Amino acid sequence: QVQLVESGGGLAQAGGSLRLSCVASERTFSMGWFRQPPGKEREFVAASGDSTYYADSVKGRFTISRDNAKNTVYLQMNSLKPEDTAVYYCAAGYETGDMFKTKPDYWGQGTQVTVSS
Repeated sequence: QVQLVESGGGLAQAGGSLRLSCVASERTFSMGWFRQPPGKEREFVAASGDSTYYADSVKGRFTISRDNAKNTVYLQMNSLKPEDTAVYYCAAGYETGDMFKTKPDYWGQGTQVTVSS
């Protein structure tokens, strides 16, 4: 069982930036981020595996990166919007691409990101 621990959430103003981090207890092929806005279902945000993948809603604003030596994935979030407010979940797994975006193997507990207007 891979353990994932997120950090870096918090409050930001619209147009501001936040950086999320997630440390895994062991290495997996793919790592990424999902989010669940208030009252909505969880949705894919970004992933790093055989390539990098982004949801259309965050392209050009968010950047995912990995430090494989530290089993860590980051999400740099710039130009934040109020609609980015959500609980952000780190995910990890052995699949990539659409398989990972659909059903990662492991989940973190989530970190709250709130963007004020």
